[in-house]
Order: sequence, then C-alpha cells, then structure tokens
Amino acid sequence: MLKKVFGSAVFGVEATTVTVEVNVDTGIGYHLVGLPDNAIKESNYRIAAALQNNGYKIPGKKIIINMSPADLRKEGSAYDLTLAIGILAASKQIKAEDLDRYLIMGELSLDGNLQPIKGALPIAIKAREEGYKGFILPMQNAKEAAIVNDLEVYGVENIKEVINFFDKGEALQQVKIDTRKEFEKNLDFPE
Repeated sequence: MLKKVFGSAVFGVEATTVTVEVNVDTGIGYHLVGLPDNAIKESNYRIAAALQNNGYKIPGKKIIINMSPADLRKEGSAYDLTLAIGILAASKQIKAEDLDRYLIMGELSLDGNLQPIKGALPIAIKAREEGYKGFILPMQNAKEAAIVNDLEVYGVENIKEVINFFDKGEALQQVKIDTRKEFEKNLDFPE
C-alpha cells in the first residue's frame, strides 16, 4: 500500500517541501531513494528500535521509500518521524486519513522520544504557504514554529503521541505564541 507523508528540507533560510512516498508490498527489502544522505540512510535502525520500544514494528515486507523531489539532496536525521509514520500507515499498522494535511518532522531516539531539529521557522513558513493545516515537530522546536500565524503547531515528546493522534484521534496540545507579548517581555527599557 502506498502512503504519502510530508516533511521539509532547509537550505539557508528557505524550506522546500519533501514528499515521502512509502510503499509496502510483498517481498523483502528496505530501499530508500531520492538523494538521502547517510544520516537518513541510517534512520531505519533508529526507526526500528523506536517502533519496537513502543509496541510496533517495521514490517518484514518490501519497503520502498521515495523522497521527492528526487534531485534535491536531503540531509540529517530530522526525517525519522516522517519516515516512521509513513511506514506505519503504509503497512496498515495505524489509520492515518488526515496524513496529507500535516507536515511532520523530528529525529527519533531509540526509545521513541524526539530530539530537536534545525530550521523549524522556515519549515513552518513554507507549511503555511502551501496550505497545510498543521506542523508536528519536537516540543523543543514548537515555540519557534508557533511564531507563524495561521498554522496549527503541535510540539510532541514521543512518537507514541503522534501515533495516537492519527490512529486513535487523541488530541495533541497546540502550541500558541503571542508574539507581541513575547516581544514586549524581552524589551529592556532604561529607567
């Protein structure tokens, strides 16, 4: 079964949406294409451990993952969560009807906890530009992304929260920032 999940690549201050197509079919193998760097190629080990430690698994089938646009270099471990959710949805381990409405990014620890990513602000700006409903990312980056208005930002601590959001409809806590209040709080007026 084919599923599409969306992430983003950041170059300088510009973000480009990356479509992650995950196809799970009969056979055996794990194939990752679309110019991924070594950190992304190693993601299957982090993903396998994170899923195992949270009651799920990488299916023993043929998995083909295409990161599109294929001619754009993808770097870093921030695609772990994107790939993991795609694998779970494509292998029918979770329901994920609204997957195409969210941009998902995050580095996975072996226990399923999320580590911060780089470029949350430009990714959030691009997500809003392209009409995504929300952006799911590590809690450590949520305030930075929440500066962008008209985009729901969800900071999560563990992959299990994202799985339960898509599979069981459990709500995620939306992070909201009052930029005016934050700005005024950080002003230092001389007396």
